[in-house]
Formats: sequence, C-alpha cells, structure tokens
Amino acid sequence: MQYTTEDGSKLRAKLYQPTDPPSGGSPLIVLFHGGGFCIGEPEGEEQTARNFVLAFGATCVSPSYRLAPEFKFPHAPKDSWDALRWAAATSTTWGADPSVGFIVGGTSAGGNIAAILTHLARDAKLSPPLTGQYLAVPLVVPPSRVPVKYKEWFLSYEQNKNAPVLPVAAISMFNAAYNADDDDSILYATFNHPRGHKDLPPAFFQIAGMDPLRDDGLLYERILREENGIKTKLYLYPGLPHIYWTFFPFLKSSERFRVEQIEGMGWLLGKNPDYSLLQTKPVMMLT
Repeated sequence: MQYTTEDGSKLRAKLYQPTDPPSGGSPLIVLFHGGGFCIGEPEGEEQTARNFVLAFGATCVSPSYRLAPEFKFPHAPKDSWDALRWAAATSTTWGADPSVGFIVGGTSAGGNIAAILTHLARDAKLSPPLTGQYLAVPLVVPPSRVPVKYKEWFLSYEQNKNAPVLPVAAISMFNAAYNADDDDSILYATFNHPRGHKDLPPAFFQIAGMDPLRDDGLLYERILREENGIKTKLYLYPGLPHIYWTFFPFLKSSERFRVEQIEGMGWLLGKNPDYSLLQTKPVMMLT
C-alpha cells in the first residue's frame, strides 16, 4: 500500500488483515517502527501487528516515514501525521471499523511519533477519534528539557549511559543525524506540549529498566495519570535494555513482553484476546 504526504511524496505502508473479520467489527491499529529516526522499516512491527490481528481480529497498518540523515526533523512526524489521517479516512475500505477501536502505537522513535500524533489528533479533532495509544520504550523529552520539578526523578540517562543496545553515545549519534529541535514540544518533545495532556486517549506503556529512555516513559505515564486524569497501564521490565525483546528473543522476559503486549492492547480495546494462534516466542528482527 501507499499513502501520499502533504508535499506529494508517496510512501509505503504494510497492511495486516484478519482472514475472517470479527462480527463486532475490526479495530484499527496504526503502528510506527523505531530506529532512531534513521533506520528501520514497517516490517519491524510485523510480529506485533500479526499478533494483534490474530488476538483481536484487528486491522493493523504500519506506515513508513522518511528517515534521517537524508530527511531530517520534522519529516518523520509530519509524514506520520499524513499517514494517520490517511488511515482514518480510508481504513473502512480495508475492512476496519475505527468506531470499535482506533489505536496509534510505536516503539522507541515510533513511540515518540505515537505520542506526538495523539496530541495532533486531539487538537485537530481527528475523525474518527483515537481511542488509545500504545507507547513502547518511547522518547518524549530530551534530558536538557526536563522541567525542573521532575529532574530529581529523571535519572536513567546517567544510570544507563553505557547500557547495551542503546547507550547514550548511540542516542547522541541518532540525534545528530535527525537534528530535532529540542524546543519543539509539538513535533518532538511532546512531554512539554504547550496545550498540556488533557483529553488524550488511554495510554498503554511498556518500559525497559536498563534503558536511558526508561524515565521518559515512567515520568510521562505518571504525568498523564496523576496530573491529567488519563487512564494508563504500564509494564516495567527491570534490568533489561532497550528493545531487548528484539535483540535477545531467547530470553523468557522476551516472551513475557509479547504476552503482556497482547494483554495491554486488550485493555486498550476492551477485548479479551484469543491466544490460540499467537506467536509469543519473539522473532529476531534487527530493523
């Protein structure tokens, strides 16, 4: 599939559909891949998308977005916003029914994009409206822009600066290529959104304990829940690094991640998952 961006570029998206759509309607789930805004492709979310199709009869689409360093900030969020609006407008022709669930989600950089899009959708009154957001190990605020009142709890960049998979040196490399504006709290540092976080849809988080981005997710979940009255569900994986379930699929904790990913999506959708056909043994996909 392809969608068209505001500047006329045509970008690829991968669609996953149930063979037999549920009688009550097929929820729509839009997933954005990670990769530091520099690498990755829609197939990076394939196991996740397939499991959501099998567990809930959902229709899942994973759009691509243009990558740095060739396409620097703000191409990624702008492309993704075009993709979300395209999905909202056309998904019924794919057999989806967003009225029974319309979720945006993503991993790492894709989690940043998903958090941004929930605010854009709220402020633009996207129709049909989002009903949930799924944020896996998301980036939501650069360390230099953490508000003073939260700094005492923002410790993970220092504690996990030499963590495997995503040490702080790697984050710096990706950031240099992406060249985001740390002061742009609409298209990047959404933790500091100028219109706040009221009236966002419920949020489901999966956070890794040995990850520089750990406290992005933990603090953001707390702010949504405690300060804005947003319903949240959070799973924390102590002692495990960024996207560990992809790099270390042989771990029991990786299988646990996949099971809880399905549980959390069921919570967002208000549906009980069908586990009979699921692949909970993670598959190694380095993209």
